[in-house]
Amino acid sequence: MPDVLMVASEATPFIKTGGLADVLGSLPAALAEQGVRCAVVLPKYKEGSAGGAQPVYGPFKVWLGRRSFDVRLDLAAVGDVPYYLVDCPPLFGRKGVYHGEAGDFEDNHLRFAVLSRAALVVARRLFRPRIFHCHDWQASLVPVYLKTQLASDPTFLGTRILLTIHNLGYQGIFPAGALAQLGLGEELFNPEMLEFYGNVNLLKGGIVFSDAINTVSRKYAEEIQTPEYGFGLDGLLRARRDSLTGILNGVDYGEWNPETDPYIAANYSAADLAGKLRCKRDLLDEFGFPPQAFERPLVGIVSRFVSQKGFDLLEGAADAIASENLTLVALGAGEARYEELFRSLAARRPDKIAVKIAYDNVLAHKIEAGSDIFLMPSRYEPCGLNQIYSMRYGTVPVVRATGGLDDTVDQTTGFKFTGYSPEALLGSLREALATFKKPALWRRLMLNGMSKDFSWRRSAGEYATLYRRLLSES
Repeated sequence: MPDVLMVASEATPFIKTGGLADVLGSLPAALAEQGVRCAVVLPKYKEGSAGGAQPVYGPFKVWLGRRSFDVRLDLAAVGDVPYYLVDCPPLFGRKGVYHGEAGDFEDNHLRFAVLSRAALVVARRLFRPRIFHCHDWQASLVPVYLKTQLASDPTFLGTRILLTIHNLGYQGIFPAGALAQLGLGEELFNPEMLEFYGNVNLLKGGIVFSDAINTVSRKYAEEIQTPEYGFGLDGLLRARRDSLTGILNGVDYGEWNPETDPYIAANYSAADLAGKLRCKRDLLDEFGFPPQAFERPLVGIVSRFVSQKGFDLLEGAADAIASENLTLVALGAGEARYEELFRSLAARRPDKIAVKIAYDNVLAHKIEAGSDIFLMPSRYEPCGLNQIYSMRYGTVPVVRATGGLDDTVDQTTGFKFTGYSPEALLGSLREALATFKKPALWRRLMLNGMSKDFSWRRSAGEYATLYRRLLSES
């Protein structure tokens, strides 16, 4: 099996702002179980945990154009997987991971160029990979440097590069002057390479120079080749479609398992669902609903309150949803208009709608366990995890048929709608509410979902197959 060096901007247990960190915390260990020797390179942030990391190499200088940065590499082990932390306090020793109070850090291109350069030092000195596995725009300079400045370097002869796109909406776009600051030649500033409407696009560079590309679901790999979902890169992705595939993310069933979950009122399983009713009552009590709410279907939402997640649809359907025979609980934070939407709904109908504006991991578990229905009306969803958690907890998902939602939910486990409209959302939700009144049919949906396997073992097997294919083509 090949040795693989992953490069990413975050990974649990060191630092987490989103789902990328969960992938980098779980996938390497799952690959190790399949015989793939794997290591990870990420920044050492002031805000993160060092995880007991110890200095292992350096300090050394990383040159970007005419500027240099002093860098040290620290090493921490998570199980059998080594994690190399790039220690550069001027770049990573600040409050915030990608942005501060004033917005995105203006030197993000330099910060993640140093990450990429440091990963190449790891590959030379500490962990010699046959494959670089780069994640999102923050690691996209690895293939750019390898295929341009280091193209004739014997150290990397035959080394292959896989780029995983977790969300095409984030591309790492910077002014044209960034190219020289990255130590790259002006010949790369053309539409066939890194130029993007007069700017420099780092993710585009990764797509151009990587040997293979994947996204985190099969449907999303198809969608990003269209203007609707391509964010200006659909033409390039169509040109590279033979190198593009989709591999669904896995989930950590060690954390999301109703049989062992320490956060919920009662544990339960497919063989004994009694505990789920206790979880529903506990969730209703936590939000102060009246006793009669127990008989109504309980709809749960755990999400960032942003347009990508389809909350403009919910806005358009709000009055109709509030008039249905249901109870709704929502947990999340985000755009002010959607926070206010939920606050106003809860104020108008406190007997059936409640919201908590926050991210609360314990409450997220309680909502997954206590709800009957889980609602995800996303505009686009590269993979999505909550619909997978929901199925394991016997909570039936109602989702829009996009990206990973379409790949994971079918008519035997939940409800899907295709059109992006409040009417389509309402139609699917009402179908679920009607089915809830048929206990035998509803129980079958619950049990079908609970039996699904979306573990990292399955995902790791697909990545291992892709790695082997990459090496066979070299």
